[in-house]
Amino acid sequence: MKALKLEQEEKELLEELERDEWVSTLSSPKDLKQFQEAAKNTLKKDKRVNIRISERDLTSIQKIALEEGIPYQTFISSLLHKYVNKKFKI
Repeated sequence: MKALKLEQEEKELLEELERDEWVSTLSSPKDLKQFQEAAKNTLKKDKRVNIRISERDLTSIQKIALEEGIPYQTFISSLLHKYVNKKFKI
């Protein structure tokens, strides 16, 4: 299995977590359930879309996704999600 390359900040966070320096701030099981439901709804993908794009664009998308270490369909979905939530502009 390929080892993850972590940046310095990520390494520090991982070390802190392994030393049990992080403490949960959840005040109740109700909070946890609310966060779990929000995550579930955010990640739920229940619709399929078919699009036609040029082979050149698809190849570029696949290359970028490979560099990011994610499937290209996930990469496309992420771009669309960021755009519709105004976190990404063209």
